[in-house]
Amino acid sequence: MGTGGRMNDATTDKYVLKRVPTEKTPFELSDVKKAIPPHCFNRSLPTSFYYLLRDMIVCYTFYHLASNYIPLLPKPITYIAWPVYWFCQGCSFMGLHNLAHDMGHNSFSEYSWLDDVLGFVIHSSFLTPYFSFKYSHRSHHAHTNSIEYDEVWIPKRKTDTLYSEILNNPLGNLFMSLVILLISYPMYFAFNLNGRKYDGFASHYYPQSPLFNDTERKQIWVSDAGILLVLYALYQVATTAGAQWLFCIYGAPLLVMNGHFMFLTFLQHNHLGLAHYDSTEWDWIRGALSTVDRDYGILNKVFHDVTCAHVVHHLIPTIPHYHTVEVTKAIKPILGDYYKHDDTPVLKAFWREIKECIYVEPDEGAQRTGVYWFRR
Repeated sequence: MGTGGRMNDATTDKYVLKRVPTEKTPFELSDVKKAIPPHCFNRSLPTSFYYLLRDMIVCYTFYHLASNYIPLLPKPITYIAWPVYWFCQGCSFMGLHNLAHDMGHNSFSEYSWLDDVLGFVIHSSFLTPYFSFKYSHRSHHAHTNSIEYDEVWIPKRKTDTLYSEILNNPLGNLFMSLVILLISYPMYFAFNLNGRKYDGFASHYYPQSPLFNDTERKQIWVSDAGILLVLYALYQVATTAGAQWLFCIYGAPLLVMNGHFMFLTFLQHNHLGLAHYDSTEWDWIRGALSTVDRDYGILNKVFHDVTCAHVVHHLIPTIPHYHTVEVTKAIKPILGDYYKHDDTPVLKAFWREIKECIYVEPDEGAQRTGVYWFRR
């Protein structure tokens, strides 16, 4: 694991679930950067636009095929064709969504204004508040796996009996799976579900929310305006083409994209081998390394490698996605055992993490009580 070799040689649960070290790292971020080929820091506008146009063409192709040919199919076959379209289009939506996420990190181009304009348009199209998400996500990167200050997937404690006792069973696991996949996306943005606790109403749609500082509040209004404009456009489409057509072409794929987003981020930040820290132990680099790379097969490319190269994204988020796999290979010898990769099939891994990552507590009798591990 610490030699930079192939991680998919791991075949046992013991190896996959091995804990990442929690001692202070013997390397600094500067050491990691020195191991990265210089060209990997370059943000190429033509290359970035290639991926953006490619994703848009794929989205349009799926839309064209679905809207023009599925209605011509015999009725029984449409019950198969529509779900296939929903899944495929939802995946392409997720690819575009990830590009907009990169724009929020200014890894799309050298021009922050261009990244913000494009990201705003794309995220608004998917009813995602661009600037709101950009700012809360920036805080997540600044405080990853801090018990007190991280912004997303804040782990529960044993004292929260709803999770540690009432839902800690197969039926409760199934219920939580459905909550995560079906409603957590809109609930996170509307009510900060699974997010950090704040004094006051924490919502990505509320400009006065404690999620934001005073210099950011005007742009939250812009995010809200973008979503309202898209909602109005969708209303006009529904009145002309019909609500059923709108749901089949746009609504259902959007639900699939929402599920993908929660599925991906849950698996990136929940793993038995990764620790959380309180303020007595947390530091930025150990927090940034408390995430995991996973293999989604062909979807790695569809999702622009946010799946299989997420660790490096937390270390240097301005590196373009088309370099992250190369960078991951380059820095693994530096990271050694601090790098976590899990090649467990993702559906199996999701169910395992749902069952096993219920709450966090320090190890019993541990001298360093600021290090927390998942329990069930």
